[in-house]
Amino acid sequence: MEESSRRRQDEEEGLTIPDVLPVLPLKDTVVYPFSVQPLGIGQERSIRLIDDVMRGDRLVALVAQKSADIEQAGPDEIFKIGTVARVGRMFRMPDGTLQIAVQGLERVVIGEFTQEKPYLAAHVTLKPDVQEEGNETEALKRNVISYFQRLVALVQNMPEGVAAATLNLEEPRQVVYVIATFVQMELELRQNLLELDSVREKLVQLSSFLAHELEILELGKKIQTSAQEEMSKVQREYLLREQLKAIQRELGEESEEQATINELRRKIDEAKMPEEALKDANRELSRLEKLPTASPEYSIIRTYVELLVSLPWSRSTGEKIDVKHAREVLDQDHYDLEKIKDRVLEYLAVRHLKEERQAEEREREQEISSVEEGVEVENITPTQPLANQEAKRAVNREPILCFVGPPGVGKTSLGQSIARALGRKFARMSLGGIRDEAEIRGHRRTYIGAMPGRIIQTLRRVDTNDPVIMLDEVDKVGADWRGDPSSALLEVLDPEQNFNFRDNYLDLPFDLSKVMFIATANALEPIPAPLRDRMEILELSGYTEEQKVHIARNYLLPKQLEANGLRKEELELDDDVIRRVIRDYTREAGVRNLEREIGSLCRKAAKKISEGTEAPIQLTADAVSDYLGRQRFFEEAAERIDRPGIATGLVWTAVGGEIIFIEAATMPGKEERLILTGQLGDVMKESATAALSYVRSNATSLGLPQHVFENQNVHIHVPAGAIPKDGPSAGVTMTTVLVSLASGRKVRSDVAMTGEITLRGKVLPIGGVKEKVLAAYRSGIRTVILPKKNEADLMEDLPKELRDQMHFVFATDIRQVLDAALEPSSTKGEKARGEEQNGERPRRRKSEKAVAKA
Repeated sequence: MEESSRRRQDEEEGLTIPDVLPVLPLKDTVVYPFSVQPLGIGQERSIRLIDDVMRGDRLVALVAQKSADIEQAGPDEIFKIGTVARVGRMFRMPDGTLQIAVQGLERVVIGEFTQEKPYLAAHVTLKPDVQEEGNETEALKRNVISYFQRLVALVQNMPEGVAAATLNLEEPRQVVYVIATFVQMELELRQNLLELDSVREKLVQLSSFLAHELEILELGKKIQTSAQEEMSKVQREYLLREQLKAIQRELGEESEEQATINELRRKIDEAKMPEEALKDANRELSRLEKLPTASPEYSIIRTYVELLVSLPWSRSTGEKIDVKHAREVLDQDHYDLEKIKDRVLEYLAVRHLKEERQAEEREREQEISSVEEGVEVENITPTQPLANQEAKRAVNREPILCFVGPPGVGKTSLGQSIARALGRKFARMSLGGIRDEAEIRGHRRTYIGAMPGRIIQTLRRVDTNDPVIMLDEVDKVGADWRGDPSSALLEVLDPEQNFNFRDNYLDLPFDLSKVMFIATANALEPIPAPLRDRMEILELSGYTEEQKVHIARNYLLPKQLEANGLRKEELELDDDVIRRVIRDYTREAGVRNLEREIGSLCRKAAKKISEGTEAPIQLTADAVSDYLGRQRFFEEAAERIDRPGIATGLVWTAVGGEIIFIEAATMPGKEERLILTGQLGDVMKESATAALSYVRSNATSLGLPQHVFENQNVHIHVPAGAIPKDGPSAGVTMTTVLVSLASGRKVRSDVAMTGEITLRGKVLPIGGVKEKVLAAYRSGIRTVILPKKNEADLMEDLPKELRDQMHFVFATDIRQVLDAALEPSSTKGEKARGEEQNGERPRRRKSEKAVAKA
């Protein structure tokens, strides 16, 4: 008992501590000698430890935990160097925890633990610091005090009087521990500072840490000061600007910013905006007036307001409609195209009558009003929309036309002629390949670099709200993850919606009902059905040879003569030359390549005249090859059909009609098989299967052997295999080819055909009649077999001069097609040879012999 309670006395410090002390682990805290620190006690064992200590000498060993995540640290989870401290005050909190104040006395080394429960207790040994004396230690002490005083000046939350108190400390050891208590350091650095024995080394380490912290704080202070100076500069400039404005107001002068605001306000008043747009413009202008010009939002708001005032809210072309003049303009710019010209003139006539009726009604209302009030009523043009805007929109609704046809037939130039006939401005928007929906509707103003869509930009450019806008290549609009522009076009091209079109950037309704939209496309199939439904489709099929001659003579040749610097009398071309160019150097539905070839002739003539050849240069049909080179196209239909099993078909493409040759052959095979080549689509493959089934099921009635194509492979091939082919119009041609192959009768080389068949042999109608007939005519074919139900289409679409030059066979049954297309069989020998070509022997079966004998 006496040994366990033995006390030892430290002679140097005069501090007496028991041999065994309770150990209190601390989280993220190191208590130094000479320091007084408050601590919060929450664990049950720690509360019991403090209660026991307060009943005794109040001494406790304070040791830092190695990890703060441990709730109840054991002997191996605390450091071995700590501080013996005396508990000064203790307060019990309402939640059961304790608040104590401890004063550090001296460093101790934790020895062997005597107990772990209910709390830790261990042997402790005092370990005083080694204090060196000398000039170096004194210099280090002063350096640390100086660093600390500078640090206190930069730190906001440092207690008052701390810097002054350090000046009164004489011992270097006290300086180290007091300053380290008030400086924020990591746990490892604090513990390392406590564990160092030499006071001089403690000063060196603390001096290095303070120098580093001081450098960071001074740099932060410099940055903060710089930012404050910049803010002060901006505020000072703002105040100076306000003072300058006040001075300029007193002097009657105006600043640049105020001049901009006043100019925008004047433009807003002149723009005659709708009520909603006017309210929004004034609100944004008031915001702009309050912002400094250096603000990033200033330029955004200014750009938006400038867009609002530049849009043609109420500016219209307003020319009087003259239907007679419009017809003259359309006839002057374009030859033929009667259906489209009639449609445009119908629209103009209807609008002309409506405007006249409305004017008469307004005059009548004014007369009635003046009689009732006894005063003369002045005719005032309103600056704001009328209350019955919905009724007005329904009266003046513009049509949405869509020109569909192959390239070079004049779709875009026709739109320009319509604008000229209407007396309106013309704008063209190419939609080919656009994939971003924002191209149509614009970007929202929240995005950097936001812009309005193409529709609003076009209206701003033409500066009128009733232009003719041509949407070129509407069938080539793309769609991907950025959106579907064709869906955005639905609102633009819908007459029931576009009076209230909202651009994302504008974010205000804009009336597009006065705009006449004209779309162009090469084909209808790629256009989405909802978009196609909103447009009136007008088809431009192509031109006949006589029409091309007329167009070349009256339109293309004068244009190219002027483009190549020639006078009208310097180059003479007769119609034979133009026909030769059309037949031998171009094969197209339109006239684009024809214009190029005529331009080439003009350039050759210009070269000769420049070299000294006397004008005029007379060009003959035989000399065309000297100017344009070798012949590029031939009438090869008659040359290709030289044996049974070949026929000429007609197909429709996006660039006009074309002729195709369908060939068939047979070869012996164990299994009957139909081979199809030429990159045929599913529809053409089904047509071939139906044709073969019809021929085999009706062989006897067609005059063919009963078991035709038995034990044989039938191969149907459409040349030009690199070009995909599909469509429901090849059934008639394939049936004719198979019957020709089986019977040995050749197909007439001057006949082309188109149509679909059923398994009963009925000929079904098809589309693209005009394009296909023109393709046959360009290839030199003058007889065309068509379904009977397409006769009305032919009579309506094909010019009379072309109908007079060609012969048409209208069929309802495949037998009529075969009678018109196949050459008559001359002898039985030819039939036999035809059977041999099919791999059949001309012999009778037993059943046939029996019938013959009977």
